[in-house]
Amino acid sequence: MDKDSTVLLEIQDIHKEYDKKEVLKGVSLDLHKGEVLVVLGPSGCGKSTLLRCLNGLEKIQSGDIKFKNESLTQKNMDWKDIRLKIGMVFQNYELFPHMSVIENILLGPLKVQKREKAEALAQAEELLTRVGLLDRKDSYPRQLSGGQKQRIAIVRALCMNPEIILFDEVTASLDPEVVREVLDVILGLAKQGMTMVIVTHEMGFAHSVADRIVFMDEGTICETSKPDEFFKNPKTERAQHFLNILQY
Repeated sequence: MDKDSTVLLEIQDIHKEYDKKEVLKGVSLDLHKGEVLVVLGPSGCGKSTLLRCLNGLEKIQSGDIKFKNESLTQKNMDWKDIRLKIGMVFQNYELFPHMSVIENILLGPLKVQKREKAEALAQAEELLTRVGLLDRKDSYPRQLSGGQKQRIAIVRALCMNPEIILFDEVTASLDPEVVREVLDVILGLAKQGMTMVIVTHEMGFAHSVADRIVFMDEGTICETSKPDEFFKNPKTERAQHFLNILQY
């Protein structure tokens, strides 16, 4: 699918500190409509912090984040509205245990977006069918495998009709045999033109799904490349070392 030239998200020289320790050190990046950015790097390099800043879960100390040319760092920014447009899927699912699958999915569309139940339900069932879980719509999270829970979390995010979805290590807590079923769902979204930023340690998946690879280390972006370029001929010594350790 051809990528749109429209820039949806602009990250401009952002800095983030925890207890006077700088975690993001002037990160700048653009995300285009329909593009899949995969962020790679060693643990602790700032990948997940970057995603949390883009979703307003962490406050930056300086710099700017713009969504469709609107600054998200304004004092009175309503992040509840922004999160409807920039969805996020976490590695720990965050499903409500006392609610069924369908109740978890419909909570946002009905309570936050105030949509008609019939319309939201039809979309939820269509999405559940797409990920192969329509038959589990009345199940509770405790009755599902980790892979099933993660697919439900993805459906829940999609049912809010976001323009961008952020994926933060969504397979990190899964057993190896169920990782593939989650990655296949994300690959399907990429083929349909969903705009995504993905943090992952799954190198084969990163290679196959990404339009661009962003490699981070120690709070900075070391290099940005097309997948083939990054995996076959990384520009920096740090990226070469990273890939050698992973034997990719």
